[in-house]
Amino acid sequence: MKTLAVFCGSSKGASNVYLEAAKKLGKELAKRNITLVYGGACVGIMGAVADSVLETGGKVIGVMPSFLEKREISHKNLTELIVVDSMHERKAKMAELADGFIALPGGPGTLEEFFEIFTWAQLGLHHKPCGLLNINHYYDPLVALFNHMSDEQFLHEKYRSMALVDVEPNGLLDQFNTYEPPTVKSFITEKQT
Repeated sequence: MKTLAVFCGSSKGASNVYLEAAKKLGKELAKRNITLVYGGACVGIMGAVADSVLETGGKVIGVMPSFLEKREISHKNLTELIVVDSMHERKAKMAELADGFIALPGGPGTLEEFFEIFTWAQLGLHHKPCGLLNINHYYDPLVALFNHMSDEQFLHEKYRSMALVDVEPNGLLDQFNTYEPPTVKSFITEKQT
């Protein structure tokens, strides 16, 4: 694994524990020689994880739409900043560059990014690991929802297990290294063939 995309908040969160965990992830990425791909901002948890990678000697690629870059929230010290035209292009570029995806705590945008990439994995459009770094048990309600979806048969268990979860960066990255994607069945039913 050479590059990981991280989806996370542009805010700091209610507790310093979120910033500290983002920094811990950044240090671990740099230590493992994994390039960070992220949204390119210098603020919030986004800025903390990028700064941590850079301070530990790692590489960081930011991908930012031009309308955000013009608001001067782009990180000025990245290894590379790729400016794109839209949010859709941002997500596509991050997906192209990354060998896996981690969601740190964040708001609706973070969840939207994670769910899109998780859905693409479920559909077999990629075979890259998708994980939740469950800092301060932030994602406990989401993990419970995944379990509920599976219990109610709206999400097959083999796909539910594609959402890797850990409270520590080391544990999550170790799961990424041993990840085996499930076989994706064709969505064509016997009656259609």
